[in-house]
Amino acid sequence: MAKKILVVDDEPHIVKTIASRLMSKNYEVVAAYDGVQAIAKARKEKPDLIILDIKMPAGGGVSVYESLKDLIDTAITPVIFITAYPSEETRQKVLEMGAEDFITKPFEPLDLLAKVRKALGEDV
Repeated sequence: MAKKILVVDDEPHIVKTIASRLMSKNYEVVAAYDGVQAIAKARKEKPDLIILDIKMPAGGGVSVYESLKDLIDTAITPVIFITAYPSEETRQKVLEMGAEDFITKPFEPLDLLAKVRKALGEDV
């Protein structure tokens, strides 16, 4: 059975780009475009991994992450943060909070796939 990944970003073209890369490797992809949708879809779909934008409307990534970690259904779901506004401070903060990894936009497709595989415990 294909692993399910929830991709959360307020930029539809980013979601589409990530989804196409993941689906080409036989992952199932669910999309959300803001924090409210992210929490609802995470609870409903129970993804194996969440790729979460840090800056977006209706709940920024950090607050969404905190909400997900407070819910029984999603508390142990690994999260990879993605952002177009990288800073070492932000990277350190999310990793200290327990995020699996951090990706900077624009990203290298092979780097994305390697980080996804690692977060899912697959052979890299």
